[in-house]
Amino acid sequence: MKKNYLFKFLLLAIPVTALLLMSNSGGITAGRSGSPGDGGNSCAGCHTGGSVGVSANITTNIPAGGYELNTNYTVSVNATSSAAGGFQMVAENASNTKVGAFTAGTGSRTTTDKLRITHSNSDNNSWSFTWKSPATDAGNIKFYAAAVVANGDGNNGAGDKVALTSTSGATVLGISEAKRLNFDMFPNPSSENVTIQLPSGANTAVVDFYDYVGRLALSKKITTLNNKIEVANLSAGVYLLKVVTDDKIGSQQFIKN
Repeated sequence: MKKNYLFKFLLLAIPVTALLLMSNSGGITAGRSGSPGDGGNSCAGCHTGGSVGVSANITTNIPAGGYELNTNYTVSVNATSSAAGGFQMVAENASNTKVGAFTAGTGSRTTTDKLRITHSNSDNNSWSFTWKSPATDAGNIKFYAAAVVANGDGNNGAGDKVALTSTSGATVLGISEAKRLNFDMFPNPSSENVTIQLPSGANTAVVDFYDYVGRLALSKKITTLNNKIEVANLSAGVYLLKVVTDDKIGSQQFIKN
């Protein structure tokens, strides 16, 4: 009878063990980037020690002058080793808040909220993907990544090497006065409707409402004759309201009661 129980236990353990190995090879979505917002936690919690030499670096095509709002940029993580491994990355501002949205490339995947990106297999040592900057000014932004290089001994992390890296930071690219849209908004705060009064010469515009983490909550097209927007379905809180015409852009803070 005891042998029978042992046999059943082993049969049950096989798929569980396989699932754990698959989840590790496909990246982990818990906070392991080594960033301040992740409390400095990294993949070193499981991948420990080892004699495999590795360093890592992050490259982007964000201009030296700063990032434009709501714009896609290419970001790459490279582990300087011939051995394969994995990574995890986030983008955070000075308040350690995760900002922007990642879109996966070959060999990578994102969390549901797209605030974190990791590897989808353990066959690479370099990954490129897209990061979309926030639609509102999030201030100085840094990328943080933890890169793992495995020694290939199948020992579930022991003997692997982890390298932490980050960028120096990027600030938002300012809007020139010639492209700045000045508009009026009332009432503010409001619980039902808000009216956008466009300046002379602007006949149509798109109005976007972004929440405190930069997620788009509401988008409406307005004209000079139809410029009232219903906001009753928005959750109470503070929003960044962005108004975009053909050639100008403006923003103001809006409070939903």
